[in-house]
Formats: sequence, C-alpha cells, structure tokens
Amino acid sequence: MTELDWPLERPISVVGIGADGWDGLGGTARRAIVEADVLLGSGRQLALVPEGETGAGRVAWPAPLVPALTGLLKTYAGERVCVLASGDPMFFGIGVTLARLVGARALRVVPQPSSAALACARLGWALAETPVVSAVGRRLETVLPELADGRRVLVLGPDEHTPAQLAELLARNGFGASMLTVLEQLGGPGERSASGTAENWDLPAGDALNIVAVECVAQPSAVRLSRLPGLPDSVYSGDGQLTKAEVRTLTVAALAPAPGELLWDVGGGSGTIAIEWCRTHSSCRAVTFEHLDTRREQIAVNAAALGVPTIDMRGAAPDAFGGPAPDAIFIGGGLTQDDMFDACWQALRPGGRLVANTVTAESESLLLTLAAAHGGTLRRFQIYRAEPLGGFTSWRPQLPVTQWSVVKPSG
Repeated sequence: MTELDWPLERPISVVGIGADGWDGLGGTARRAIVEADVLLGSGRQLALVPEGETGAGRVAWPAPLVPALTGLLKTYAGERVCVLASGDPMFFGIGVTLARLVGARALRVVPQPSSAALACARLGWALAETPVVSAVGRRLETVLPELADGRRVLVLGPDEHTPAQLAELLARNGFGASMLTVLEQLGGPGERSASGTAENWDLPAGDALNIVAVECVAQPSAVRLSRLPGLPDSVYSGDGQLTKAEVRTLTVAALAPAPGELLWDVGGGSGTIAIEWCRTHSSCRAVTFEHLDTRREQIAVNAAALGVPTIDMRGAAPDAFGGPAPDAIFIGGGLTQDDMFDACWQALRPGGRLVANTVTAESESLLLTLAAAHGGTLRRFQIYRAEPLGGFTSWRPQLPVTQWSVVKPSG
C-alpha cells in the first residue's frame, strides 16, 4: 500500500544528473527531461538543464522536503513530471523516498553513476567492498561502527563542513592517523580532491558537493570496538546499572538480531543491550524504556558515543509502549511489576523473540512459572572474573543470572 495513488500510465521520471550536467546525460535521460511538463529538483540540479532544451516549468524543492512532498506531487498529478536527482537516485537519493510514496511501478528511474562509484573509480577502490555511510539527515557518529584498522570507508556529508567534522570525530575516537581524501564535484569540470590525516586536518572548507574517503588507521592505544556484542564495560558511562559484558554477549546472541529488525529494551539502564543490538547492523533499530530521566540522558550519551544515536528513548514501561510491533523484546528490569510480562507478550509480533534476565529469587521464580506456561529455554550463567588477592590472583564470582528465551507462536 503506497501513500499516494499515482497514475501508472504517466509514471514519474526520476533522472540522475551529475556534476557534468546536460553534457553527461544519455538520450533516455534527455528525452525524459525534454518531454516533461514540470521539472522538480534542487536549485543546483535545475540550473544544470539549459533553458533552451525544455519548456517545462521548474519547481525547486521546498525545505523541509519530505513533509511537503506528497502535497507537491498532488499539485502536478495530471502532468508529466520529471524529478532531477544527483547521480544515482536510488543511492541515498530522492528515488528511494518516491518509491515508498508512489510505488516502484509509478516510477521510471534513469540513473547516472553514483558519487561512490565515481570516488572508487578515482581511488582504485573496489566499490563492492567499500561501505558507504550517509550523514545526510543523520548524525555523523553513525560512521563509528564502520571503523576498523585498515578498512576503507566512504562518507557522504550534507555540506562543506563535513570533512573537518569527520576528522575531529576520528581523532577523538582513536583514529587520528587515518587518511582522509575529500573528492568534490566528481565528474564535473570543477572536480578536485585534497587529502590529509584526521589529527592534522587544517584544510579549509571547500565545495558542498563532496564525498570523503577514509583509510582507517587505529592508534595502538585505541579500544577495539567490534560490531559483535560484548563491548568493554568501560566504554559505558552511567550509574553502574548495566548488563556486564559477558552476560550482554549471551543476551544479544539470544535476541538474535537480523538486519532491519526492531528491539524493545525494557529497563534500559545504561542502554547497553539496545546499543549493541543496533551496532550489529546499520539498519537495526531499538526503543529503550527507562523511567529515570537521568538514565535516559545517559543512554543518549552512550548511544552517540558508540555510533547509534538514533535509539528511541521513552519513559517507563509498559505505559510508554506504542508504535510498530517489535521483532524482539528484552526485559532487563521490572519483570515482577504487575502485568509487565503480559504487556510485553501482547506487544511482541507473532514469531518474535523475548528474552528476560533475572538475578533475584523472586524474579527467577516468575521465570520458572512463565517457562512452564509458554515453553522456551531456561539457562543460568555464573561468571567469574580474575582479581588480585595480595600477590596472587583469585576468581571473583559475579551475581548468577537466570535467562529465559522464548519465541511467540505465529498462530
């Protein structure tokens, strides 16, 4: 079901146009522009089409665009509409938004090479092996989970200030020796590039149309932060209310995140489970429920510092429940609260997973009752950590954790 019912006999043409403008367009793209009644695009994109080539009306995108897009298209529903986009419209572009809005059958997309393809062509990098992070409309911290020593990453930024901001972010997170190459106006007559290390970045702001290539170099002292769960406890700040690394690893594994899935983290604490769920893949999403304002603020700090700043933070469960049904729910606190499990079970989508951890006898007793009623798997973990004892080493036990994991029936 699409939001806008667009006539299929008159599909919207979505034409990619590069920095080389009209000269770089093929015959199909030119015909789509020439035959249009109205051209929609940014001021920069519209200016790339010579006045004498088409008599179509030109309408620059309003700001903000997305909230106004449906109304704008309805205005021109009876006309032949051509939308101009940068490069490949389906590569972090307007084509993706339009496909959601009117459906793929109502579009005729004519792409040009994307900025990532052009950047890899200039650098000699394998495009299929190079991750691309878009910071357009997103916080720049989303690049952090992609960083690893020796890795190559491309970063799309919103403006000319992105390279300097990225350099500062890398230097602050143990990747100051990384090499940054800014590529501007790729494919056009004004194409240029400039390079430097993150920690010594002093190049002035250039063109707003740029992509930044990063050759990652980790400092020897940098904490290794994998996408796998079990990050060091020390990378989290807060009041100490957190699931410890060993149990966190076992918990996220039991939750079994897959790309694009949504987690509800009930009793967020320091946000560790939601954060490490989201770090497993860039499309994973999470909502964390925490009744204390101070902890919600701390979760936001931790989430940004670890590269997943889009986690949705809400108040106390179950009062703050709402929205799309989650694919998985973790109950890390409040299990013994009246109706907490029932509310979680009802909210969970059929086929979804629920995992609950307990450390008290009362909550463990409840887990046994729930497992008897709903099935699933019960496990108990006892973690020991080595600690000095005089001149020797002793094993210090952590609180034992009982874990219940269960899949909600699909029927």
